[in-house]
Amino acid sequence: MSYWLLKSEPWTFGIADLESAPDQITPWEGVRNHRARNFLRDDFRLGDQAFFYHSSTADPAIVGIVKVVRAGYPDETAFDPDSPYHDPASTPDHPRWYRVDVRLVRRLRRPVSLAELKRHPEVLGEFTLLRRGNRLSVLPVTAAQWAFVRVLETRLPT
Repeated sequence: MSYWLLKSEPWTFGIADLESAPDQITPWEGVRNHRARNFLRDDFRLGDQAFFYHSSTADPAIVGIVKVVRAGYPDETAFDPDSPYHDPASTPDHPRWYRVDVRLVRRLRRPVSLAELKRHPEVLGEFTLLRRGNRLSVLPVTAAQWAFVRVLETRLPT
């Protein structure tokens, strides 16, 4: 199993939206970065898990865990001229963008903020999320990073 981090602005699609989705499943769509697309298309596997991260907030944080229930497939929003994610260069015969379906596993016991993550460079120093200028909405997470964040959620914030 591989681990990931998926970013979303809570006002666009937050963990509360996933909690209220049918069967708590949603397509992770609208990714329009080639590197992130490649992760979704080539590397996400059924059963992989990801942290759900609220970005672009006053206190960005990991707020939940999701599980991949459908591996990469073409993002049909790219074919829809009425979609904000429409891309006329993407066609059903030659899809340019991909998505996965995820199911909510659970909310974290408490959000683990970006500021808190930054206070642990000895363990999380190579965590892609912490790299300056990183804007990708889909990021790989190592098993060690995954385990450490899971420990952090059980502690009082530092």
